[in-house]
Amino acid sequence: MKKIRTLSLLCAIIAAMGAVAFDADAAQTKMTKPPAMSEPLTSNELVKLYGNRSWLWKDGAGYFAVKQREFRAWTGEGSGSYGAGRWFVTDPGKLCFKAMWYAKTGKADALTCFSHRKKGNAIFQKREPDGEWYAFKTSPAGSGDEYRKLQPGDYATARFDRMRAKFSTVK
Repeated sequence: MKKIRTLSLLCAIIAAMGAVAFDADAAQTKMTKPPAMSEPLTSNELVKLYGNRSWLWKDGAGYFAVKQREFRAWTGEGSGSYGAGRWFVTDPGKLCFKAMWYAKTGKADALTCFSHRKKGNAIFQKREPDGEWYAFKTSPAGSGDEYRKLQPGDYATARFDRMRAKFSTVK
């Protein structure tokens, strides 16, 4: 029964995390391959892009603290879930966050990664391993740019703390 609960929790978390970068405007062009002549972002570019910023999702947020590369997030109103862990960058151009996610039904560990490439002033992103490439940040900035949801500051920890207190009995 515990395995079923854990599997059910993991599926809920994966579904919630699916909203992370995929609620962008439907008009946004998606590609199976990155643009020709694009190159991966460097580790420094990724740290500048995400460090001390919150990624505001449709139903939650994740904060990428530079201090000790802490990652804190929450998703879902009501029962919802929260995650705590670390974020890291790898070459070429990949950002990942590994977190333990907690919900009423239990906890589950999850690793989520995104690849990034640039061409000119545009940055393209895809969720690994099976996502599609799309324009993440364009210049001039487009109204559907996912990058607009990366806001300076911590917009996740307050709700994270409330959910953690709510689920403090989850082991």
